[in-house]
Amino acid sequence: MRIAYQYRLRPTSSQVALMGEWLELLRKQYNYRLAERFRWWEQNRCGIHACSLTVCHLPELKEQPDLYSQQRDLPNTKALFPEYREIYS
Repeated sequence: MRIAYQYRLRPTSSQVALMGEWLELLRKQYNYRLAERFRWWEQNRCGIHACSLTVCHLPELKEQPDLYSQQRDLPNTKALFPEYREIYS
């Protein structure tokens, strides 16, 4: 027989406000990182039939942002924006 416990959080109004600020900062961070990946894709994509390799010059590819490169950049974000230091990892 499995026994499962459920706990209900009952934060105070100041805790609710603080968690709301955290969620807003995390939403902004997520959207920024997602936009970073979309920007890379827009700048480095080329249609299959858009141009031939003999006629068009393809630009040098930039480093593709992935999960690990974006995680390595989080300490820089916390250094530049002090409000992110309050959020637990």
